[in-house]
Formats: sequence, structure tokens, C-alpha cells
Amino acid sequence: MAFRVLIVDDSPVMRGFIRRTMQLSGLEVAEFLEAGDGAEALAVLGREWVDVILTDLNMPVMDGEQFLRRLDADDLLKSVPVVIVSTDGTQTRAQQMLALGASGYVKKPFTPETLRGELERILGASYA
Repeated sequence: MAFRVLIVDDSPVMRGFIRRTMQLSGLEVAEFLEAGDGAEALAVLGREWVDVILTDLNMPVMDGEQFLRRLDADDLLKSVPVVIVSTDGTQTRAQQMLALGASGYVKKPFTPETLRGELERILGASYA
């Protein structure tokens, strides 16, 4: 079963890397949507439904933590699984984001297998 994914990162190069890594992972993706920060992502989510969100933390305008808080405050959007994809791999930061509602946390750089494993854990093997 293919799914729709929103990639949120202020770096177009990193968004492309995440997209290519997901393609290499073997996961079936129907469509990739992209946003450069949390505010852009909220605009995308206002007009498009996605099955999962992959977001960076350190972004201008609205960072990943602010974005998570906004998602959690919305009854419909808080049901969308969010995976943090960040260079900050500290256990403390990961715990904070999970406590705010993130479903998973992947430290950059990562392999296709790491990303696939995290998404299968969150979405279930039916998406693989």
C-alpha cells in the first residue's frame, strides 16, 4: 500500500536526499510533498492529506518543535504520524520530541534501512 509523505526541511538538498533515501528503502510512496519550514507545512496540510510527516527541527520561521506543538493542538492533524529527522541525536532531545507527540526520531545521516525500519514500526508492515 503506497502512502503520501510530507518532507519538511529548510534545505532543498536535504529534502531531495530524504526523498531519494525513501525511494531506495523500497517503501511504496504514492506522492512526496515538501515544505521549507513548519509554517509552509501547515499550509500544505491545509489542502492535502498525508500519511506521515518527516520533519527537521532546526528551521527558520517555524521550527520543528513549534510545528509539532501546532499539530498537537489540531484535533485532525495530531493523528498524522511525525518522524523527526535531525542532526541532534541526543537522547534528551529525542525524548522531548517524543513527549510532544512525535512518533519517531531518526538521526541524520541515516541509511535507507534505518528509515524503512522506523516507518514500518510506526505505520505497520502493510506500508512496506
